[in-house]
Amino acid sequence: MIHDPHPLSPRAERVILLTGFDPFGSDTLNPSWLIAQALHGQRIAGHTVVAAQLPTVFGQSLHRLAALVQAHQPVMTVCLGQAGGRGALSMERIGININDARIPDNTGMQPIDTPVVPEGPAAYFASLPIKAMLRAVQRAGVPCEVSQTAGTFVCNHVLYGLMHLLAQGAGPAGARGGFVHVPWASGQGTPHLPLRDMVRGIHAALWAAVLAPQDIALQAGATH
Repeated sequence: MIHDPHPLSPRAERVILLTGFDPFGSDTLNPSWLIAQALHGQRIAGHTVVAAQLPTVFGQSLHRLAALVQAHQPVMTVCLGQAGGRGALSMERIGININDARIPDNTGMQPIDTPVVPEGPAAYFASLPIKAMLRAVQRAGVPCEVSQTAGTFVCNHVLYGLMHLLAQGAGPAGARGGFVHVPWASGQGTPHLPLRDMVRGIHAALWAAVLAPQDIALQAGATH
């Protein structure tokens, strides 16, 4: 168990930065952080997983993420977030340059129609091999889907902000990043998935992301 929710361990040569959020609103836990904690220290094909917690707060979450990327220089960053109401792990394809909060964040901030990055591009695609990750998670027996929207709350804020950081040269050359939404854990609401299944699914996804530098085609007979 990680006692420090904001670890800044010594830099490793090849790090996978895996982030989760703190509990939001009335929730007493956030499965995204519990999953990240469970995988902290795992070795995946010569890479070390470093878990860190982000605040569910506009602005602060990106300041924290930028500090983590600077400290660890991860070759891959995978941010996890809770999406109550979804029944599967969701590989997010795209982050958009908009904050439009239906509800306040953990500090009461509720931006409406503001940019994540002023004058930034309209959107960034995740640079993870989401179809390879999808197949790996499904083969592990865990429900999984590709999502075309990360919403407009703090999760999308972090996905867009991460990809902007990488586009601006943060991290080592060729660093990749993306975002995965996870359902409620058992006992939080419905639909839900057992925490152990989500940990297994994200573990499989990380392996696929490391082993597939480029994405794969899922259609039978498809070629590139």
